[in-house]
Amino acid sequence: MSGLTNALVICAVVMLVVVRQFKAQKIGTDRRWWLIPAVLVFMAVREPDLIDFRHHAASVTLLAAELLVALAMGAGWARTSHVWTEPDGTAWSKGTKATALVWAVGVALRAGLFGVGSLLHMRQGSASLMLALAATLLVRSGLLVLRAGSGRLVYGAGDVAHEPMQKEPVWRKEPV
Repeated sequence: MSGLTNALVICAVVMLVVVRQFKAQKIGTDRRWWLIPAVLVFMAVREPDLIDFRHHAASVTLLAAELLVALAMGAGWARTSHVWTEPDGTAWSKGTKATALVWAVGVALRAGLFGVGSLLHMRQGSASLMLALAATLLVRSGLLVLRAGSGRLVYGAGDVAHEPMQKEPVWRKEPV
């Protein structure tokens, strides 16, 4: 796949994710939340520029560091997202200001890793970015599904508009 196509796919996924993270969205435990990350992983691993074989050890180390940043970013994103359960049992999430901070730190760290790769004269393509984005989305979605489906007590708002917090806890109802 061409570099332009990869760049367009990455931009489309990032825009979709950024726009959606600050809107209340239903957490579907039965949906295929892993599908977009799986497609990104498939696209990334079939690219020849995932590892620069002229700088094999440094390239693998940089990719591992990027994946660690991506995993931490996904976990931070899931942790800072507001999750609540409606009286009908549906779970919802919405990004917070802390979520924006997690994104900013994650992007800065990834830019720093790209800079290190450039200083080492490593060839860097879009495949590592797609793989890292897939890891971030997979961890975030998986943790939100776990939080929503854990059956634990969640204090939440009455509706999507985030009315004042309810004083009584709302238990997640199990499907019949």
